[in-house]
Amino acid sequence: MSPMTPAGPAGSPNSTNSPTDPTGTTGPAIGTRPAGGPLARLTALIGSGITRVTDNALGPYQSAIVRIGFAGTWLLFLLREFPHRRELYGPDGPWSWDLAQELIASNGAFTTLMWSDGMVWFEIVYVLAVLSSLMLLLGWRTRTASVLFMVGVLSLQNRSVFMGDGGDNVIHLMAIYLVFLRCGQVWSLDARRERRTRERLERDGMEREGLEGLEREAAARADRVGPLLWCALGFVLLVATFGDLVPGGFAGGWLTIFWGLWVVHGVWWAVRRIESDIRPRVLLDIVGNLAHNAALVVIMAEACLIYATAGWYKIQGSRWQDGTAVYYPLHLDYFSPWPALSDLMTSSGTMVMLVTYGTVIAQVAFPFTLFNRRVKNVLLAVMMTEHAAIALVLGLPFFSLAMIAADAVFLPTSFLRRLGGWASRARDGVARRVPLGRGRSRPGQYDKGAPPPEKETAEQAHVGFTA
Repeated sequence: MSPMTPAGPAGSPNSTNSPTDPTGTTGPAIGTRPAGGPLARLTALIGSGITRVTDNALGPYQSAIVRIGFAGTWLLFLLREFPHRRELYGPDGPWSWDLAQELIASNGAFTTLMWSDGMVWFEIVYVLAVLSSLMLLLGWRTRTASVLFMVGVLSLQNRSVFMGDGGDNVIHLMAIYLVFLRCGQVWSLDARRERRTRERLERDGMEREGLEGLEREAAARADRVGPLLWCALGFVLLVATFGDLVPGGFAGGWLTIFWGLWVVHGVWWAVRRIESDIRPRVLLDIVGNLAHNAALVVIMAEACLIYATAGWYKIQGSRWQDGTAVYYPLHLDYFSPWPALSDLMTSSGTMVMLVTYGTVIAQVAFPFTLFNRRVKNVLLAVMMTEHAAIALVLGLPFFSLAMIAADAVFLPTSFLRRLGGWASRARDGVARRVPLGRGRSRPGQYDKGAPPPEKETAEQAHVGFTA
């Protein structure tokens, strides 16, 4: 099984990647031209598309880089503002607890910081937000970490609604979308744990045909942390439910979402232990793949919407029309961490005009470039470079990181695989300089007698976005 194989809601391998469905029928191969008239070809094309989105969680590398990007951005922000956390989100901040409670009572927003106005409770929530960001960044218990990450983001941002900027709004939305992504398929501790379980079974001499069922059974029985986390979070939900801590009630509110996620993960864990009938597992795989692919499309649409609305609103502004809009923020003290650099950039009127018009053109054109992968990749590099410049020149690093993380969903799979290879080689180089303990091996090394790493087939190499 390749590391690119989609993982289930609990991080398990997917068993529905065979071209043959549970009923024994075989659909048309993806990429082949079906015979028959136009109607038959259209029907076959639709069928192959449905098969693709139900059999695979597409874009494993794109979803992983989005997970790492947003979790890392939020983690860096929390650590950067740690000395000022009480003024930003604590009970002693300018947006008092009473004002926040009044606002939340009217808009029904979710935040655990309204459960108590004590400083101890605030510190607990802040630390848990940091830990959940680190869990999601590393891909440890990714499904649970994504839910906790969303809770941490919503709790802090909804507590003080006037403390954020555009980057915080993007993180706010993406934290919700990440809950529905299978973002731990690659570049995660979950994927490494599955790979090591598979290698251990192979070293024990298991037959290849029965490996997947044995792997699932061994993982389900050996896993103790997952059920403990599930039970602990269930207890917290019980307290929140009977304590009337979450606004909106049980029907149709946040409690419905949290209890639904809790039940789904419990059902998935139970279904993994059923070896007599694979149909429930296949059904959950299909539902999980559909949810993942839909969330990935929503993230792409969100990024396009951000750029399109920003570009078209800029067109309506007189300063953007005359090519001088970029000049003014560069001379505001709040957006000038490097005054000398700002003066240098605005010393040329031609430079100001080119940057102003170039920004508008790039933002308006970006959604339309998705139809041509070469143009899209070029403009994507331009947009990421622009955000890096904003981080440096205007002093908005977290906004820029959030937007770069959103843009990363459009990065081509080939580039992301090379990026992963570079990171692996850098990690191995660092590991060679660290003395090993007894019984440990370096990354990439295998014991004698162990089978070599499994090579990916041509079909697996093209899973996801090949643009």
